[in-house]
Amino acid sequence: MLSGSRSRLSLATLGLISALSGPAGAQTPAKELFGSEATPSAGPPQSIGFYSKGCLSGAMEMPKDGPTWQVMKPSRNRAFAHPTMIRFLQRLSADAAREAHWRGLLFGDMAQPRGGPMKDGHASHQIGLDADIYLTEMPTRRLSPHERDTMPLPSVIDKRTNRIDLSRWRPEMLKLIRTAAREPEVERIFVHPGIKEQLCKTAGRDRAWLNKVRPMFGHDYHFHVRISCQPGSPNCQSQESTGKGDGCDKLDWWFNVALRPPPPNAKPYKKPPPIFMAALPKACAAVLNQPAAKGGAVMAASPAPSLPQPPPPVAAAMSDDFDDGVQPAPIASPAPPPLAPATSAPAYAPEPPGGLPMPRFRPAH
Repeated sequence: MLSGSRSRLSLATLGLISALSGPAGAQTPAKELFGSEATPSAGPPQSIGFYSKGCLSGAMEMPKDGPTWQVMKPSRNRAFAHPTMIRFLQRLSADAAREAHWRGLLFGDMAQPRGGPMKDGHASHQIGLDADIYLTEMPTRRLSPHERDTMPLPSVIDKRTNRIDLSRWRPEMLKLIRTAAREPEVERIFVHPGIKEQLCKTAGRDRAWLNKVRPMFGHDYHFHVRISCQPGSPNCQSQESTGKGDGCDKLDWWFNVALRPPPPNAKPYKKPPPIFMAALPKACAAVLNQPAAKGGAVMAASPAPSLPQPPPPVAAAMSDDFDDGVQPAPIASPAPPPLAPATSAPAYAPEPPGGLPMPRFRPAH
């Protein structure tokens, strides 16, 4: 069944690519082409282009369950990344359990099977070096596919003030973000400005890691981790250095301007236009044209040890696992398999014109 489905997708994709030179095909957004791909390409692992304008060859899929993680939103088919990113996330989940007393991580969107622009939700996540991690702790049981797609993920921001909702914030959240920021591969972490402010207030004397934590629209119920371009990806374009300082003295603009309702005479916010293939690196057309990886998606690790399975999807049964006032005891799980050591990041290249791309579009007011 998968083979036949894959064949039909390939034919459709090839037809769209070949039509790009025609008037109608020229109007086909790249997100439609990449969004139709169900499996990674058979090419070597390479991140091609920039985080918000590129694609991914030879992607690896994160197993849906691990000793210290579970993958959410399976219906989106966005649990693919560069193999180094997959190894990093697995290692981070073990480090968070040990250093931040975090029972386990819930992973959100990474990239599509061949990267590229997505039909909804993100401007970045295109080259397999971005991943969303929820600020909701992994429960003590395996979630069903239905729960993973529909489970409420509460914000930690008070929408009236755009500051932290102290009834939802936990010190372990700071420890989790700090653990991620200290990892050498990490280039940036995006959070809501209110989360950045809370981190600045409570970080204490050890503040160097705050330099990587950048305020951004959205990101009020999760944080977005971005790692640097990896060796073996000569066409991957890195960002400029984050410079010096912890960035805690640059938050006023967010609260006084960016997060405030626009004046009555302001023009309505418009989303950026879609990206077409001509705007992506030329190698991305080849990525779409590559055959599927042998055997479909390559998993990064063996299946996780068994945990209690969920009952049929019932809202009441699900809510008990995420009660803010009750924190279940950590799971006694075996250690995850050894991971390859991290590699050093290449030198930074200048950031493209227009500055830092938003991982998520600014919401309309």
